[in-house]
Amino acid sequence: MRQNVQNLTLCYLLQMQCVCNALLDTPYFWPTQKWVAEDSDYAIYLAKRNIRKKGMLEPYEQVHYNHLHEWLNHKWDFIVMQATEQYKAGKERKKPDRVVLDCQERAYWIVNRPPVNNICIPLVSQNIFYQQAIMRSKVKSSVSLGALVKYVTTYKNHDPFLAPCLPSNPWQTDNDTYWNLNMRRVEVPTKSRVERWSFSFFELLSDLRGRDDFKIFLKREFSGENLAFWEAAEELKLGTASSMSTKAESIFKTFLAPGAPRWINIDGRTMGLTVKGLDHPHRYVLEAAQTHVFLLMKKDTFFRYLKSPVYKEIQKKAITPEPHNFR
Repeated sequence: MRQNVQNLTLCYLLQMQCVCNALLDTPYFWPTQKWVAEDSDYAIYLAKRNIRKKGMLEPYEQVHYNHLHEWLNHKWDFIVMQATEQYKAGKERKKPDRVVLDCQERAYWIVNRPPVNNICIPLVSQNIFYQQAIMRSKVKSSVSLGALVKYVTTYKNHDPFLAPCLPSNPWQTDNDTYWNLNMRRVEVPTKSRVERWSFSFFELLSDLRGRDDFKIFLKREFSGENLAFWEAAEELKLGTASSMSTKAESIFKTFLAPGAPRWINIDGRTMGLTVKGLDHPHRYVLEAAQTHVFLLMKKDTFFRYLKSPVYKEIQKKAITPEPHNFR
């Protein structure tokens, strides 16, 4: 293992050395050279890019290319010949040298021949651009700023940069009580942790202690199969490839098949997509059904949980650690 790490480190250092050597050995495009940007040189550059990209130039580059083709038509054969020779010479370089030289050359021409806003771009490209701009969703700045303020207000007491850790930050003191109080499945959580569950359904499921409390609520409502299916789908995503088919078949028989012991209620379209995908199971074959169940719990069950005696009871039991007394 150590030998493999050493070999990878050595390869990385050699690559970085090649890049540094390329930077030192190619001062041709450096601003200190004060190289005058001629039209013929730019035409050679565009012709070379046209060869490399097989005609797929940027819109403004294509306009320049067509203009220079007309302007320098009397020596266009010479320009194409020079571009071809430079292209062949570039292919013989080592890859790090070639990448660095290409980046320097493109940066030079972007500075000396920048894209111009008033260039006449083809009408088809304009139509595509405007169609995409119309279809792109827009949000008012007041709405986005309001959402940002709401987010900061909600999470400010849970941000370690804005609020202190109680009883103390274990990275700054020798007291590890903070870690003990916030273990993954601690019996009595802190008030700050319980409060965070109410921020969003994702926060609740991300905390294993909160998920256990949510399971108690679902058990009382006789709807624990929804969360059980969601967890099974997560295990399928993160499981091994060898057990994927067996796991998917087991989930189907437990939750989706007619007469399943823990049958879940999903719409016919989602069920059809899921059953069809199970013919060739993969990690995300249950993604549609899992999303449907997640949204169902998020829009309905989650808000009833926050108003339930189960959540209010855990709020009463939750503790607030006293600040650490430094002596």
